[in-house]
Amino acid sequence: MNKTQRFFEALKDKKVAFIGTGVSHTELIRLFLSKGIDVTVLDKKDRSAFDPEIYTEFSEKGAHFVLGEAYLDSLTDFDVVYRTPGMYYNNPMLMQARQAGVVVTSEMESFFELCPCKIYAVTGSDGKTTTTTLISEFLKKEGYTVWLGGNIGKALLPRIESISETDFAVVELSSFQLISMRESPDVAVITNIAPNHLDVHGTMEEYIGAKCNILDHQNAFSKTVLNADNAETMKLTEHVRGSLSTFSRLSPVKVGAYLNSDRMLCYCDGRKTVKIISADKIKIPGEHNVENYLAAISAVWGDVSIDSICHVARHFGGVEHRIEFVRELDGVKYYNDSIASSPTRVIAGLKSFNTKIIMIAGGYDKKIPFEPLAEPVNKYVKTLILMGVTADKIEKAVTDTPYYNPDELKILHAADMAQAVELARRNAVEGDIVTLSPACASFDMYPNFEVRGRHYKSLVSGLK
Repeated sequence: MNKTQRFFEALKDKKVAFIGTGVSHTELIRLFLSKGIDVTVLDKKDRSAFDPEIYTEFSEKGAHFVLGEAYLDSLTDFDVVYRTPGMYYNNPMLMQARQAGVVVTSEMESFFELCPCKIYAVTGSDGKTTTTTLISEFLKKEGYTVWLGGNIGKALLPRIESISETDFAVVELSSFQLISMRESPDVAVITNIAPNHLDVHGTMEEYIGAKCNILDHQNAFSKTVLNADNAETMKLTEHVRGSLSTFSRLSPVKVGAYLNSDRMLCYCDGRKTVKIISADKIKIPGEHNVENYLAAISAVWGDVSIDSICHVARHFGGVEHRIEFVRELDGVKYYNDSIASSPTRVIAGLKSFNTKIIMIAGGYDKKIPFEPLAEPVNKYVKTLILMGVTADKIEKAVTDTPYYNPDELKILHAADMAQAVELARRNAVEGDIVTLSPACASFDMYPNFEVRGRHYKSLVSGLK
């Protein structure tokens, strides 16, 4: 009996609860039910709002349900509780359950405990999805079987029995997932650290502390990749247990990938330097994507050939919602950068274009400052269209500054995305670029940034 089989066997005499039935938990609940485990679904939605097909399927397979506003009141009735990343680990009800002896865990925590193969994991305030995807693309091009998951791709624990020791797992991890992690990957990448999700974490100390779990539990044979250009990230070098690689777009590094003065991506192993590919050959635009490539190269060096890296650089078209080209209409190009839910991400995107743009911004308030947008928005934006609950805060940040000139930056307000797209269309002329770069989360109007981005794309595609 292997470790995974022992894990499921041990749960057969336990009462297991799952908070919510998102994409990952739906698959996980099916797996646990198939193993004969006592499963209860806890969900804030009441019976009338719950997906009827899922309810019927799970009920017929033996699942129990606790639905409605009081869905967390019975946590201490269970032996094991699986939380979603969206359920804050330090939620008072979860804390009370842990104090009562309940095991509170998550899909990704269990996956890390059981995974038989090498794990690459990426976190950071910005760039983690593209960096994670690049690592997986490099490994796939090299011919390996790759399992992509975490915040990106599919849930991996439901596939644990199909993963072999010679495969590779590549996962993106958010601070919400990492805050409770007590195992770290073989290769840990931190793309950067900037203020984010302070509406949940409350302090930068907790946010950074959560990120640290990606490397705090590594061993001496592990690898850590840090951003040499980001001061907050480099403060974590004292946490590194194994080998350290860094990456830099601004200067050479001792060990890791960097961009040289001729704009060649290079790698130095501590003794010799190898030139890999010109930044101009990378298909996806933006200096921030050069950084993403440098991070990914630093991570896979030794497992992947230069030929595989170059092939991906020339052919990989990018990830949805990340400066994604939508269409050109009447000489105006429309881009979807819905993932840009923080000022730092927006600033990176603004620098990807060689002309002043029309920018749609605003959304849910994550309690992060918008003042960093003041100079770049006034420098790179000709028309700023604001919507959502943060519209006034963003306007104040970009106008209450010496950089603001009302003759050069037009500011408009929209009630919703449809009106924002229409205002962008009306104000654009041939040669202009329109981008959705919200600088905020989506939760005031949309369940997530993907839904926001797809709505924007559908509106743009529907323009006549």
